[in-house]
Amino acid sequence: MKIQSEPFRVRPSKKLDLAAHPTKIDKLCESKKHYKQTLEHHVAELSSLQRLHYAADRYALLIIFQGMDAAGKDGAIRHVMSGINPEGCQVSSFKQPNAEELQHDFLWRTSKLLPPRGQIGIFNRSYYEEVMVVRVHSEMLENEGETDHPRHRKAFWEDRFRSIVDSEKHLHRNGTRIIKIFLHLSKEEQTRRFLERIDEPDKNWKFSASDIHERKFWKDYVKAFEESLSATSTEDSPWYVVPADDKQDARLIVSRIVLDTLEGFKLQYPKSSPKRLKQLHSIRKELAD
Repeated sequence: MKIQSEPFRVRPSKKLDLAAHPTKIDKLCESKKHYKQTLEHHVAELSSLQRLHYAADRYALLIIFQGMDAAGKDGAIRHVMSGINPEGCQVSSFKQPNAEELQHDFLWRTSKLLPPRGQIGIFNRSYYEEVMVVRVHSEMLENEGETDHPRHRKAFWEDRFRSIVDSEKHLHRNGTRIIKIFLHLSKEEQTRRFLERIDEPDKNWKFSASDIHERKFWKDYVKAFEESLSATSTEDSPWYVVPADDKQDARLIVSRIVLDTLEGFKLQYPKSSPKRLKQLHSIRKELAD
């Protein structure tokens, strides 16, 4: 069965209701063996397309991951991108901004890490934290120089959405292609994963007491996610809502999204000019003698 990416795409200008999007779907593979074979096939295809992407040097690809705590962002990146040549890929993770970053506009710290042409950049969280986490905890705006507490000012957040869309349009015009993946996790599955992190010693390091604190704001986060995705999913830089309760299915869907994007570039390896071919022929002859 060929996995389709389109059903998970968020249509531009359409109000998003996350409750209407499943966090789990019918299993894409009938066994763990089948899953591994399918993922390995996807990874091999990605590796081949990434080499072409690197050689063609025409576009940059930015992949953004967002989602609740324990949604599987790290695992998806690790498993899906396992076959990518590190020379052509960079993963950047964003925690709370530091003192220097807070002195700049909210897009500054991520702009420094955008991928160049021929490269794949992966953002594990991103500038979208500024309209998601900061939307829920608007007191953080005081650290950004916003002292008038605009938590109830819809126009403030609309301005931020506009800044993001304008920035992504600018990047697209200049050769950067962006896909944005929201790993859609249920509260019940998050509970199970948190308990697993507590109960299994080798996973204790993943758990933070702040994770439990943030669960109190679940409904607020859902609202922030819905408004952010609705306002910023465009034809050129789309969002995908990926069911994340099953890690295997999520990884297969994510890999399909990335594959479809790279295939859509329709790239070719650079062709040698007649002068270059003559030079290569001369060098080959010299080596053969």
